[in-house]
This record gives sequence, C-alpha cells and structure tokens, in this order.
Amino acid sequence: MSTEILERPETKDADTGPEMFHYVRKEKIAESAVMGTYVIALCGEKFPVTKSPKPGSPVCPQCKEIYESMQH
Repeated sequence: MSTEILERPETKDADTGPEMFHYVRKEKIAESAVMGTYVIALCGEKFPVTKSPKPGSPVCPQCKEIYESMQH
C-alpha cells in the first residue's frame, strides 16, 4: 500500500445530512470513477467516486484532521 500524500477530496453520496467530500488516494480516483470500484477515505468511509469537489465544498472534518496530521 502506498504512503503517497493524498491529493484531493472526493465525494460520498450521503443518505442523510450534507454532502461531504473525503480524502482518498489519488491513484484510486480515476479507477473508481470509470469502473465504479469503491475507494476508502482517510476516515474509513467506503464509497464509489461519483463527483469532483468544487472550491469551497465541505470536507469531512475527520479526513481533514488526518490529512493535516500527515503534513507535519
């Protein structure tokens, strides 16, 4: 498993609450979007990539905290 830094958040279609974008391994984004395979976010959520984030989109607080801790 790669320890490469994660590049951008991706979505999880939530049944409840606001849609949040999650951080996932960048090498898995295209595969999931094309093939429909599931990705695992830093916070542990599993989902297929269905959308790209836009600037200002809400990010999962747990993913953001984990991602920021990896930067130090």
